[in-house]
Amino acid sequence: MNDLPPDLPRLRTLETWLAVSLDRVRQQITAAEQREKEQQQGQERRPPPPDWVLELGIGVGAPPSEVHAGDCYAIGRRRRPITREQALAALSEGVRACVHCRPDTELGVL
Repeated sequence: MNDLPPDLPRLRTLETWLAVSLDRVRQQITAAEQREKEQQQGQERRPPPPDWVLELGIGVGAPPSEVHAGDCYAIGRRRRPITREQALAALSEGVRACVHCRPDTELGVL
């Protein structure tokens, strides 16, 4: 069973349409490969998460609200990376430790 047209003009038209379609597919492949390359480069260049994070309170001058481990999923948007010493100091000053990542346990403060 042959689904192609029998005459030369329609076969040439079909050939042209297929060539144009193939070019479009190749352009899409090139674009998709470029996106994947850029995503890979972005992941490779992304800085590692900080070891400790201080979640800041709302408003100017508001006290910090929590101390988190750097990879905690519960960190809010208002945050600042801090050192181990700063995390220990914040916990000793009464800043609450996150109940999900338990930075106080990791830091040895109970």
